[in-house]
Amino acid sequence: MQVQWDWLYLGVLLISSVTAEIHDEEIQDADVEVEDFDTNSQETDIDKGRSSLEVMYKTPEPTGEVYFTETFDDGVLTGWILSKTKKEDTDENIAKYDGRWEVEELKENTVPGDRGLVLKSIARHHAVSAVLTKPFIFDTKPLIVQYEVNFQDGIDCGGAYVKLLSSSDDLDLEYFFDKTPYTIMFGPDKCGEDYKLHFIFRYKNPKTGDYEEKHAKRPDVDLKKFYSDKRTHLYTLVLTPDDTFEMLIDQSVVSKGSLLEDMVPPVNPPKEIEDPNDKKPDDWDERAKIPDPNAVKPDDWDEDEPSKIEDHDAVKPEGWLDDELQYIPDPSAEKPEDWDEEMDGEWEAPQIPNPKCETAPGCGEWVRPMMTNPNYKGKWKPPMIDNPNYQGIWSPQKIPNPDYFEDLHPFEMTAVSAIGLELWSMTPDIYFDNFIICSEKEVADRWAADGWGLKKLVASANEPGMFSQLLTAAEDRPWLWVLYILTLALPVGLGVLFCWPTKKIEEDIDYKKMDASKPVTKGELEQERGEINDEAELEEEKDIAVEGKLSKQAVLNQNHLLFQMKEADESIGCGDGLMKSVRKRRVRKD
Repeated sequence: MQVQWDWLYLGVLLISSVTAEIHDEEIQDADVEVEDFDTNSQETDIDKGRSSLEVMYKTPEPTGEVYFTETFDDGVLTGWILSKTKKEDTDENIAKYDGRWEVEELKENTVPGDRGLVLKSIARHHAVSAVLTKPFIFDTKPLIVQYEVNFQDGIDCGGAYVKLLSSSDDLDLEYFFDKTPYTIMFGPDKCGEDYKLHFIFRYKNPKTGDYEEKHAKRPDVDLKKFYSDKRTHLYTLVLTPDDTFEMLIDQSVVSKGSLLEDMVPPVNPPKEIEDPNDKKPDDWDERAKIPDPNAVKPDDWDEDEPSKIEDHDAVKPEGWLDDELQYIPDPSAEKPEDWDEEMDGEWEAPQIPNPKCETAPGCGEWVRPMMTNPNYKGKWKPPMIDNPNYQGIWSPQKIPNPDYFEDLHPFEMTAVSAIGLELWSMTPDIYFDNFIICSEKEVADRWAADGWGLKKLVASANEPGMFSQLLTAAEDRPWLWVLYILTLALPVGLGVLFCWPTKKIEEDIDYKKMDASKPVTKGELEQERGEINDEAELEEEKDIAVEGKLSKQAVLNQNHLLFQMKEADESIGCGDGLMKSVRKRRVRKD
């Protein structure tokens, strides 16, 4: 019974694992921190009386102070400037920023009235930018950058990141290109199987004045789903004056850290560096082990012994055809009519396996097989011992870093005054929407609820059934088919485990009951009595033949037995104990 319960527990775990796998498609990582936000937009009207979801869309409006917003719902690129320049150090045929942009609705899960900016061209450079409503200065307020992306056709190789362009007097958006100074770059990027979520900021070295790119460490979350599910996802970057950052996708934290500790390379250089002028001494010994100088090769060590020798115990198999070749010319082959011996050389029939060798153990000259030489030892080498002169692995000595500095507040970056998309893609129809730059999380969340929240609601209403989700999950994880098959076979297995043994036990019990307490009819009793009488007569005859007479006690016993059987006739079915005694009693000899 314990085994049956173990199988039941296993079945529950299998079913739970399948359900959990589908659920994990919605929750990317167990450590992801989910931030609450209100999806109940005041402008959302759901008609529950109909089978399909109908929504009333209204262009989102900011509810607080913002530095930039864009919804593209007016259908034109108002305020956006297309770049007219060329990309440097690139082939002339593709150097120009001539990629096409369009403002249009989503191809799937469309929200009527909602439009976005769509990258249309493939294998082209795209660049478009817009001036912020007012510059953002990194002082006492957080920076929040948020926008939506939908890879409507998936993505092979390309990016969907934004750049916050650094404020400067010579900033000209018509000449926006890859080398235009920016302060922050943020967003998704993918090429091949490398899925990235960039957060890069350009940091000005206070000692040299040079700018260096600082990259956030890669998130520990599997990002593949966001690039392949063809749904709109919300990307958010939060920078705070305490020099920390958070990156969120769909309002779930996928990465967070410190600008001082979690950037590569780090903001602050090390206090000490290796002396570039230091050199390893010529007599420095880095060998931890050395050959034993006192070791001597043994006298019986023969380095000339081969590793393999002929097996002299081997015997040529009986029936070996020494005079037959393994391959012979094909007797059925004919020289082609167009064969020119002057041009093609002498024609030879193609070789085929010798049919005589098919039934024989072998053909041709028999050669003894090779075997491992038991006397082989190889080249002798002295054993290794600890090096008494070992000094360790040499490394240059440390000296104070002449370029060292300590910046405790890297949040204080170069101010930004414009936002831009400078992209290359091998996949078209990348959708962008609902950009916002602000300082208050509540403002960004309200903006997301009125835009992205509505798209999410529509997409969820159009979500395929459970069967389609199972098939989709199995496409990415083929091993799920094993779980599906086990799950389907589980009821049958449990039925066998629980039903079959119980039935067998009940049959055994019924059989024993029938054998122990089955009522005996009068006819059966008479038959049994006749058999007993016959046996008694046989016993009697044997006794007479051997002893010549039947003892008086035997006669009394027989009469007593007959008396009991008569009483049993009168009380058929009234007791089993008497029948048992009748069946077992036999006439005892004196």
